[in-house]
Amino acid sequence: MAVPRRPWRWGAAADPRVIEERDLDAAVAAGVIDAPTRERLVQFSRDLKRGTAGGDEESFRLLTGFNDIFVAIAIGLLLVALAGIASLVSELAAALVVAGTSWLLAEYFTRQRRMALPSILLLLAFVGASLWAALSLLGGVARLGEGAEAGQALQISSILASVGGAGAVAATAHWWRFRVPITIAAGAAAISLAAISLAGGVLGPAFALAGTNILTLLVLICGVGVFTLAMAFDARDPARITRWSDVAFWLHLLAAPMLVHPLFNGTGLVESAGQPVAAALVVLAFLLLTLVALAIDRRALIVSGLGYAIFAIQTLVKQGNDLSISTNVGLLIVGLMLVLLSAGWRSARALLVHRLPLGLQAKLPAPAR
Repeated sequence: MAVPRRPWRWGAAADPRVIEERDLDAAVAAGVIDAPTRERLVQFSRDLKRGTAGGDEESFRLLTGFNDIFVAIAIGLLLVALAGIASLVSELAAALVVAGTSWLLAEYFTRQRRMALPSILLLLAFVGASLWAALSLLGGVARLGEGAEAGQALQISSILASVGGAGAVAATAHWWRFRVPITIAAGAAAISLAAISLAGGVLGPAFALAGTNILTLLVLICGVGVFTLAMAFDARDPARITRWSDVAFWLHLLAAPMLVHPLFNGTGLVESAGQPVAAALVVLAFLLLTLVALAIDRRALIVSGLGYAIFAIQTLVKQGNDLSISTNVGLLIVGLMLVLLSAGWRSARALLVHRLPLGLQAKLPAPAR
């Protein structure tokens, strides 16, 4: 009979150091801890799993030890060398060799050793090589260049859509086998590439005649979709203690620039940010994003908007032509805000979340005590 696979977060399920209640009972019997301490530990663990204890640290596992770095370097050198040798035959051969080797290495380092950083590297190498292989089959970068020179938008979009579809299939296969948390974000990125390319090729010329760039709108729509998917995974694990929290983290990291860049750049705020009113609107938009980030307990939105916020504050405090003063003041204001927000993140979250409607509060991670 097949043994069911256990859900795991990097190193958690296989970690013999995890303490169970029977271990605490044995510790009480041996006099290591007393019974009241045992009860407090059990209650704290239960509260943590319900999301009512613990910190708002947005933690995710990137390293299980320094050996992760050592193995990742070794894997990188191996894949680069194999790609270089196989490229003497063809680009397609190089891509297939990298994809096949990445999969085989993942069978050991991901399925058996459960090493975080090497698993992420192998996933990215496999999906990237799959994209490379699909592009090679469709004529490679040279054909994209020819299509661009000839103004054949539909040809370019069909190629990129096919490449994105291949990446999505590769990510799906990898997830089915290995369950690496970043895989769903990689698949979402590939699907977004396919959707943006296809819709842009079909609708782009019509919007171009009207003087509108549809790509920014398409990126924003895909960003909303990825953000919605990330929130769905967050809802599955409000306590942030399982693999689904890691999946949501990578999806938020992907969604943030897809939302922030169109918001600031596509609306024309950046082009007109030399004017104080436009710069003030950029700062206001950044503050709203900060409130959203606080509410959902994810910092990626704030990080993605930092560059725009600094640029806008620099405009507001500009002293003549002396950019050094305004730049330093902008950095000072944003840096000070982030330091204060980091120090008071839990208190700020509690203050904000407790003022939201109860139905919305139930869908958000509970503020830590």
